[in-house]
Amino acid sequence: MQAVVLTEFGGPDVLTLKEVERPEPGPGEILVRVFASGTNPVEAKIRQGVAIPDLELPAVLGGDVSGVVEAVGPGVSDFARGDEVFYTPEMASRAGSYTELNVVAATIVAPKPRGLSHVEAAAIPLAGGTAWEAIVRRLAVRPGETVLVHAGAGGVGTFAVQFAIAAGARVLATAGPDNQDLVRDLGAEPIDYHEADPVEVALEHTGGTGVDAVLDLVGGENLVKSCAATRTFGRIATVLPPKGELSALYQRNQQLHGIMLTRERRRLEELTPVFERGQARPVVEEVLPLAQVRKAHERLDSGHGRGKTILDLT
Repeated sequence: MQAVVLTEFGGPDVLTLKEVERPEPGPGEILVRVFASGTNPVEAKIRQGVAIPDLELPAVLGGDVSGVVEAVGPGVSDFARGDEVFYTPEMASRAGSYTELNVVAATIVAPKPRGLSHVEAAAIPLAGGTAWEAIVRRLAVRPGETVLVHAGAGGVGTFAVQFAIAAGARVLATAGPDNQDLVRDLGAEPIDYHEADPVEVALEHTGGTGVDAVLDLVGGENLVKSCAATRTFGRIATVLPPKGELSALYQRNQQLHGIMLTRERRRLEELTPVFERGQARPVVEEVLPLAQVRKAHERLDSGHGRGKTILDLT
């Protein structure tokens, strides 16, 4: 079978398509034929040797799978050959998703949402799961609240905007000038961060009190600024390390949630109905064959993500 193998850290050119040995599922595992794989910014950071510098090489990257069960290992009774599934594999291993066949623990796999193609489903697990963890589980967004999403046009951001709106919230979302229409089409009120200060816009939209909740997908000093945009007793979630003085958090009695996605079936089962009811849709910017994985990583390296780039293995 073919897989994209990382043998050394570096630029996109270190990703090589090779013939590798076919894996077999062990106890509690299933073997999945990968129909589509998502690509994510964290995979570029792993490739560069930044995110997991002690990763044992060679490795196969990739954090999103949509495919069909090829075989089941001993002890697996909840899946059978031919079942359509989706999930996010553990990336700190050799079992990433840039491969034709993937062995995975059955406990982190869920049935693919009905009505979605494999390309669409492959856009969801990592980015959608992160957004669900932040918006629904941690921030617990409620009807009538106002939510600010930083980087609302990216992979996680597009899901976060839609989940917050599905929860009944009003959403403000920052994006660059080229992505204002996308954010608006998703139902949010766009903020062009090149032209306006998101803090001032958030305060203006809330009569000076601040938004109820913020999802920071930018990191660094942006989190400090988010404190000023959030009301007293408000909630903030971040997926990246903060920088700067965060004393405003306790001065304003704000909650801060750090989000590091864990792998679990339950989260995927929770978010699936939102897609099956049409309350959210994956934003797929580009679909590439597995052989063009380097092009996908060039896009990731650019830092100007818009939705998801998907690798089609069919």
